[in-house]
Amino acid sequence: MNQGVPTDRLYARTHVWARREGADLVRVGLTHVPGSYLGDAVYVELPPPGTEIASGEPIGLVESSSAVCEVVSPVSGSVVEINPVAEQSPETITADPYGGGWLLVVRPADSAGTDSLLSPEAYDNIAGE
Repeated sequence: MNQGVPTDRLYARTHVWARREGADLVRVGLTHVPGSYLGDAVYVELPPPGTEIASGEPIGLVESSSAVCEVVSPVSGSVVEINPVAEQSPETITADPYGGGWLLVVRPADSAGTDSLLSPEAYDNIAGE
């Protein structure tokens, strides 16, 4: 059974989290669920800054020696930053998914960017199934 997820962010059914950063940015990362299947990540592929992304669409990959996980964007907008630690040390993505293993920062296309995401409690319910 899972031990609960951080309550300072929202979650997508695709096991991705989104946390507001100030008024106009959203930090995005994978939850603990993909990491439990992947084990140590060995490679990550993410869109470069300036790329327009759409909510619900694949935006990258995280690979381990045994599996590949598609990263699905929880918000629509423009990529502002990629986590250099995740690119240089991909194992951080699965070892510290809610901290240093974040993936990218997005400037949402509109202010309602995270409105369709799940609360921590709702995500806990589906992640524990």
